[in-house]
Amino acid sequence: MTQTPTAHTPAQGQARAQFTVPAQHPMVTVLGSGDSLLRVIEKAFPAADIHVRGNEISAVGDAAEVAIVQRLFDEMMLVLRTGQPMTEDAVERSIAMLRASENGTNDGQETPAEVLTQNILSSRGRTIRPKTLNQKRYVDAIDKHTIVFGIGPAGTGKTYLAMAKAVQALQSKQVNRIILTRPAVEAGERLGFLPGTLYEKIDPYLRPLYDALHDMLDPDSIPRLMAAGTIEVAPLAYMRGRTLNDAFIILDEAQNTSPEQMKMFLTRLGFESKIVITGDVTQVDLPNGTKSGLRQVQDILEGVEDVHFSRLTSHDVVRHKLVGRIVDAYEKYDSHHGTENGTHKGGRNKRK
Repeated sequence: MTQTPTAHTPAQGQARAQFTVPAQHPMVTVLGSGDSLLRVIEKAFPAADIHVRGNEISAVGDAAEVAIVQRLFDEMMLVLRTGQPMTEDAVERSIAMLRASENGTNDGQETPAEVLTQNILSSRGRTIRPKTLNQKRYVDAIDKHTIVFGIGPAGTGKTYLAMAKAVQALQSKQVNRIILTRPAVEAGERLGFLPGTLYEKIDPYLRPLYDALHDMLDPDSIPRLMAAGTIEVAPLAYMRGRTLNDAFIILDEAQNTSPEQMKMFLTRLGFESKIVITGDVTQVDLPNGTKSGLRQVQDILEGVEDVHFSRLTSHDVVRHKLVGRIVDAYEKYDSHHGTENGTHKGGRNKRK
């Protein structure tokens, strides 16, 4: 796409950009069914006049805005060339990344196409990829570091992407087993009052990890892999006293660990292993007076070699759009009222 002066007499600072969609790409892949993608672009750039004629797309308006429109269509074509379709969500995220780059809030060189076309795992007819810049950096950090913390609100893909990397590592024989663990907050005396066997008692805490596994592996193979010890799903208490070699280990819901549990878990690291720890420090469910190990460990290990902290935000939420707005609304409320998660810090549900 080449940017040129406007054909008519332009106002000062205005520019014109024109882009030709190659013949091998039907216009519907660029504009969307019923022009749905075009409407997303027009809504994002209300000051730009965007026209489509045949396979020609032009934009006229503020020079800075037109430059972003130009880059957007270039990035969209790079994605489409890989055979991956563009969606409304992908277009919106591409625009957000380009604006961040333009505003200087993105300190990296990654482009939307690089983010959206990075394949982590292909399974059962679908491919798992990062959808945001922070997600890509999180995935890259897992490749580069032995211990990675993924910290952020619900829906940002912290655990799901870590699980995909674990399955990828197992399939490529980088590790011999996957170990998935969570703290059972209700463990101890109260857990004993639940009916059933021990595994039936802990199953509700570990069910989200099973669900992710079923997305990434043939469900029929999971019981066999678990019986062989290739995949282990267990409460955090089962990690005590062990050394975990040649394994990809994920600790989920780490905000509900105590400082002692966090230290215990980190020191389970064995040779040829990798650890990913995920959690949301705004969702601590520990009893009153118990500090969160995930909050404390950031002060202890920040800057330690081969340990990386990836922090995701509401902008990285990949669930329903409303989830990101809910996260932002709670943060705004807490900031204004001096609360945490809508609860007064000095109240009954005090979080530390």
